[in-house]
Amino acid sequence: MTLTEKDSQYLWHPYTQHKTSQTPIAISRGEGALLWDENGKEYIDAIASWWVNPFGHSNKFIADAVYKQLTTLEHVLFGGFTHEPAVKVAEKLIEILPKNQQKIFFSDNGSTAVEVAIKVALQYFFNKNEKRTTIIAFENAFHGDTFAAMAASGISFYTQAFQGMFIDVVRIPVPVKGQEQASFDALTNVIQNHNCAGFIFEPLVQGAAGMVMYEPEALAKLIQICAANKVLTIADEVMTGFGKTGKTFAMDYVSEVPDMICLSKALTGGTIPMAITTFTQDIFDAFYDDDINKALFHGHTFTANPTGCAAVLASIDLLQTVEMQANIERINASHLEFQKKIENHSKVITARTLGVIFAVEIKSDSEESYYGSMRTKLYNFFIENGVVLRPVGNIVYILPPYIMTNEQLQKVYKTIEEAIEMV
Repeated sequence: MTLTEKDSQYLWHPYTQHKTSQTPIAISRGEGALLWDENGKEYIDAIASWWVNPFGHSNKFIADAVYKQLTTLEHVLFGGFTHEPAVKVAEKLIEILPKNQQKIFFSDNGSTAVEVAIKVALQYFFNKNEKRTTIIAFENAFHGDTFAAMAASGISFYTQAFQGMFIDVVRIPVPVKGQEQASFDALTNVIQNHNCAGFIFEPLVQGAAGMVMYEPEALAKLIQICAANKVLTIADEVMTGFGKTGKTFAMDYVSEVPDMICLSKALTGGTIPMAITTFTQDIFDAFYDDDINKALFHGHTFTANPTGCAAVLASIDLLQTVEMQANIERINASHLEFQKKIENHSKVITARTLGVIFAVEIKSDSEESYYGSMRTKLYNFFIENGVVLRPVGNIVYILPPYIMTNEQLQKVYKTIEEAIEMV
C-alpha cells in the first residue's frame, strides 16, 4: 500500500470532508521553502505550512538547539517545578513584547493560548466579585477550535453545530477603511449594554477571514475605549507574531498596549507545538491571593516543555539576525511590486500587503463560500503547478517563509497570475 492509501485507511484530517475531498499529498521531506512528495514532485510552500515555518523546513540551527536540549532534559512537569529553558524564554519575550507584559503562561497551540486568555478575562472579574461574562470579538474573526476560542470566532460553518452551547460573545464590525466610526460606536454600545469582561482581536490582519487588514490608529482607538471602561483587551498574535507584519509583533505598530497577548505558530519556528499567553502584572495580581480558589486552575501535560522552549529561543535568535530582517524587508518590497502590477487587473477586486503577507481578491460571477467551487479550482491549479496556496473563497494569499528566494517568489506570483486568467 502507498502512504496515501494507508492514510485513507486510518487517518482523519482537519477541515476535511473525506467523502468529497481529494486524496492528501504524502510529503516525504522539506528543506527551506520547498517540500517534496513521495513521488519526488517539488512544491513551493508559499504559506509556510499554515504560517508556522518562517525560517524554512528542516532548519539546522533550530534542529541543533532541539537536539542539544533533548540530550539534556527533554521534559519535566511544570507543576511545582521549573527549568532554565522556560526562564530564558520568559526573559527573552519580556525584552521584546510591549512593555506592560510581565507574566507568561505556557500552553500548546494557538487555540489553547486563546482559551487561557478568555478564561483569565472571565476569572479576573470573578476574583474581584464583579459579574462580567461577555466577550467582545470582531465579525468574521477566527481564534481557534477549542470551545471558548471557537465561541469568539465568527466564521459560522465552523461553529454552527454548537450554537447555544457557547459563552456570551457579542461581535462588532472590523474597522476597515470607511467603517472605523461604525466599529467605535458598536464597541461603545456593546460595553454600555453588556457586562463585558474582554475584547479579543486579531491585530491589523484577520487571517482566516482572508487577510482582511485595518489601520493601527483604529485599533488604538478601540483599545482606548476598552481601557476607559475597564474591559480587558486580548491581542491574538498567533498568526501575526514574529515578523509576519514587518515588525516583531503587529502590536508594535499600535500606540496603545493590550492587557494580554496570545502567541503560537511561528513561536518555535514550526518545529514543536507550543503556545504562550502573556499578561500584565495587574492581571496576575488578581489571582495572587491567600485563597487558593482564586488561582488559575488551568494546565497542560506538556506545559513549558523544555525541548519546545529550546526551539523558541533558537527561533527568536534567528528572527533577530540582520539577515532575517533583511529577508522580511525584501519579501515586503517584492509583494508591493507585485501588488502594483496586479491590482488594476480586470479580474481583481483588490490587492493588499503588510509585511510578508499578500492577498488578492478575485472577481467572481457569484458569491463565493469559504470552501466553494472557485476555491477548489484555484487550490487544485496551484497544487498541479507545484505551489502550496490555500485560497479563502475567492481570496488568494501568500505568507511565505522568510528564506524564500526571489526566484521562488516570482514563480508563486506567476502561478497566481495564471490562476486569475484561468478562473
